[in-house]
Amino acid sequence: MHALQDNDTTTGDGETIAGRWFDRSAMRYTTVLFDLDGTLTDPYEGITRCVEYALSCQGIEVADRRHLAGFIGPPLKAAFCEHYGLSDAEAGRAVEDYRVRFGDVGMYENTVYSGIVDVLAQLRASGRQLFVATSKPWFYARQIVAHFGLDGYFGKVYGSELDGKRTEKSVLIAHVLREEGLRPEQTLMIGDRRFDVLGARHNGVPAAAVSYGYGGRQELLDAQPDHLFDSPNDIARCLLAEPAASVHTQQYGGVLR
Repeated sequence: MHALQDNDTTTGDGETIAGRWFDRSAMRYTTVLFDLDGTLTDPYEGITRCVEYALSCQGIEVADRRHLAGFIGPPLKAAFCEHYGLSDAEAGRAVEDYRVRFGDVGMYENTVYSGIVDVLAQLRASGRQLFVATSKPWFYARQIVAHFGLDGYFGKVYGSELDGKRTEKSVLIAHVLREEGLRPEQTLMIGDRRFDVLGARHNGVPAAAVSYGYGGRQELLDAQPDHLFDSPNDIARCLLAEPAASVHTQQYGGVLR
């Protein structure tokens, strides 16, 4: 793995442009796992408003919702404990309150990142298998993906359970690999937080980080992903340099969706 540095210029195995690392070995990826929040869609409005509501139910007022951006990405219950010092029981109630608003309106206060649809279409046309792997409960994630018309690009949307099972990215990725019979070395995890990178590495899966999400560039550099993309176009540029093996072209009934 190339240890990515912010001032990288070139290496013998790939190219780096404006700090973005492109490894020519990317052509080996036949399957791509996408995180949802901060990677496919920008959930800032919905998540921060729902967190604000949940905290208000705990008697905690938020002066500036921008301070709640740290809730985007990590498991929700853990984030309430980390950022506001809630006890396990209090955090559990906060999650319940959060879901009241999220299930009603919050999940739709969301936008698809510009360029993502084109990238997904190109990757599917090239024969790659695509899956969503998010720590968000699959019950909500599948509704969000369908609401924005992205479901046709993915074989399946994987997420955690409402009871908290599989919220850790390493556990979730292991579940996807097992369920789909995927080879780790031919699979790429793309996400915007260190949890995505570390969870992939735990399973022997190469990882790509996107800097346009909510992780922050330094957080991503510290996690040392195999690739760093500054835009959706960078994803396509790297992965579509050469076509994937055609073995997966018929994965979804012979129809490229």
